Amino acid sequence: MTNFEIGLWSFPVLLALIFLRIPIAIAMLVVGFGGNYLVTGSTGMVFSQLKHTTYGTFSSYSFSIIPLFLLMGQFATLGGMSAALFKAAENWLGHKRGGVAMAAVGACAGFGAICGSSLATAATMGQVALPELRKYGYSGPLATGALAAGGTLGILIPPSVILVIYAILTEQNIAKLFAAAFIPGILAAISYMIAISIYAHLSKDSGQLRERLSYGDRLKSLLPVWPVMLIFVLVVGGIYAGIFTPTEAAAVGAAGTGVVAVLSGGMTFGKLKEAILSTANTTAMIFLIILGAGFFNSFLALTQLPQEMAAFVAEQSLSPWLVLFLVLVLYLVFGCVMDSLSMVLLTVPIFFPIMVALDFGLSPDDFGLWFGILVLIVVEVGLITPPVGMNLFVINGMAPEIPIGQTFRGVLPFVITDIVRVAILAAFPAITLGLVWLMY
Repeated sequence: MTNFEIGLWSFPVLLALIFLRIPIAIAMLVVGFGGNYLVTGSTGMVFSQLKHTTYGTFSSYSFSIIPLFLLMGQFATLGGMSAALFKAAENWLGHKRGGVAMAAVGACAGFGAICGSSLATAATMGQVALPELRKYGYSGPLATGALAAGGTLGILIPPSVILVIYAILTEQNIAKLFAAAFIPGILAAISYMIAISIYAHLSKDSGQLRERLSYGDRLKSLLPVWPVMLIFVLVVGGIYAGIFTPTEAAAVGAAGTGVVAVLSGGMTFGKLKEAILSTANTTAMIFLIILGAGFFNSFLALTQLPQEMAAFVAEQSLSPWLVLFLVLVLYLVFGCVMDSLSMVLLTVPIFFPIMVALDFGLSPDDFGLWFGILVLIVVEVGLITPPVGMNLFVINGMAPEIPIGQTFRGVLPFVITDIVRVAILAAFPAITLGLVWLMY
């Protein structure tokens, strides 16, 4: 069996291990170890690689941004920022048809700007918004579907942990990638609100209307939101003003949200300990997946599989747009059975060399940014598609009285809007890249 064939066979073996419910980090480590041994024929080289790959991966300064953004999200939750965001959005939108659900999406977008994690955004906003959605009689599918979809904004609106990992994998500029994600993130929030509005006008069980508040009361409700705006401007503005590197900005953001949490009274010693432990646990999980992906991808590099596949695709003279379509469809399929982080770590090192060799009329840097946003959106869809849509189970676990089938049904309009948005962004790269071109 050739090295190329060994590389091809590694994928069904890896998927089989995942279906057997072996954690994906362990599955990638096992396949990477076994594949390296089959290719090199030396256990000594495999164990030597364990030392070098582990040190080489985790000594990277860039990865320190991940626990800092995670800690920032933990402190934001303790600081009560989620409740302030939702209340402000509810005061502005609650009087409209589907307005409370729209407010939940808007609050998710705001919280995502200081969190960077989809699951954390969904869980935090679910605690705040679900009681209000129940209070105003929103149906189970609409309430849980809106919150599950809104949670996905946590990985699209900068800062985002997944964006950082994609940037490291493909050697993209993190600041430019954040800029490229900004307009697609706003479009995502707007499209979700439009989907809710259409659903609310077509369905009679979309909930009661809230009393319309005066503009004075609405403006007052924005006052408690100032810490969110301040931290976002400090972090993102500091990056683009050249004051901070992205990693330094993450540290400043974590410190700022920590101060807000202390001043709000939400930070006690016990909660501080809980936040640090939760951040450490999540970071350890992410880093183990990164290590597993590192071993698996180094094995694939030895087999020359990515390079051979890129050359094969180029020889077929296929339309670059057809190849892009097939890759995005594969991401949608993978999203039904894999979590977003694992999907990015496993597939990007394979698909990116194939795609960058094709001609889309963009420079290599622009293509890397544009392709990254498209990948992030289809990965985001995977978070709300059964059977492994993690956001669906997070929200449904907070509303056990709603059957999971209703949650699946409620999220379908949002999946449709995501697919339409991917098509628009793929057809018009300038939407994604316009802000980058303007700033750089």
